[in-house]
Amino acid sequence: MLEITEVKTRKQKKEFLEFPLRLYKNCQFFVPPLYMDEKKIFDDDYVYADTCEYVYYLAVRDGKTVGRISGILQKASNLKTGEKRVRFTRFDSIDDQQVASALFKAVEDWAIKKGMDTVCGPLGFSDLEREGLLIEGFDQLSTFEEQYNYEYYPKLIENCGYKKEVDWVERKIFHVKEVDEKLVKVSQMMLKKYDLHFGTAKNVDEFLKKYSDQFFSLLDKTYENLYGTVPFTKSMKKMMIDNFKLIMSLKYVTVILDKNEEIVCLGICFPSLSKAVQPSQGKLTIPAIFRLLKAIKHPKVLDLGLIGVRPDYAQKGVSSAIMAGLMQMLHDDDIEYAETNLNLEDNHNMINQWRRFDNELHKRRRSYVKKLSD
Repeated sequence: MLEITEVKTRKQKKEFLEFPLRLYKNCQFFVPPLYMDEKKIFDDDYVYADTCEYVYYLAVRDGKTVGRISGILQKASNLKTGEKRVRFTRFDSIDDQQVASALFKAVEDWAIKKGMDTVCGPLGFSDLEREGLLIEGFDQLSTFEEQYNYEYYPKLIENCGYKKEVDWVERKIFHVKEVDEKLVKVSQMMLKKYDLHFGTAKNVDEFLKKYSDQFFSLLDKTYENLYGTVPFTKSMKKMMIDNFKLIMSLKYVTVILDKNEEIVCLGICFPSLSKAVQPSQGKLTIPAIFRLLKAIKHPKVLDLGLIGVRPDYAQKGVSSAIMAGLMQMLHDDDIEYAETNLNLEDNHNMINQWRRFDNELHKRRRSYVKKLSD
């Protein structure tokens, strides 16, 4: 007999966290989140508690967990768009339509109870979380920032009445043997024309102290109209800064300032943590800590984290300096490739930038949507 149970007890919370670790235990492409971070979703003072309501469900058959799902009422997003939506996230299931249908019905019933008329996802609390269902690239290693799922997931979701809303694409940007001198010259001419210069800092702490307020403001402006984004709250900023301190290297950061020392363009890459966290299933064992430190200090792969351009400079070629900087990073003999992470398929301004590089479109993700009836 299949039962859908709302997660309440300590045992249920542990089961919710550990079910995907068992489901993907033998999958070489799955990359778990850090277990200590994922546990925080159950904290009373969770970073999104002030802007969201949320619920967690387990699917249990004959005493064994066979699926899970979460629903999020992201109030800030609904306020921004004027919609009545609930997001689904953290959906994992065995290949069983009955299980998937029961889990989605639980979220849909919860959404209706909350006065909402639409369910969409997979989307997290914000775009800082893992989002999008993998629909192409099942034989590719996931990045640390994004979720892997088995090939049968799209079928399970679509059979519940969900349709495509948006797709994201992801690319590998390969090692650069020679830096494009023409791009470098264009970048230098652009900087001179608009009286811009690169920001500097002695270390990560100084960088964050000098620029963090500005780059959060910049990212809010840059991402304001992108799908699924919400404004940064004070708690979200603190969380990001804490994470930056752990994994950021100034070697992989480019910030461009105007004559008033205000940021007009920002690009941040992070060392890939995927292979470092796999063996311990995201738990910070002593060997895992050593792997993480090695990955951060001597990366072979970079994950493209954040790129932002101030709107008044969007059509002035400022991004050429960011691309020139990325090209220089990929010229480093130690770097094999960079992962772009998610680009909306209709974000042609960004996608066109990758034509400068030897690249491969290797993954595609989808956000689904379903209108609910009373």
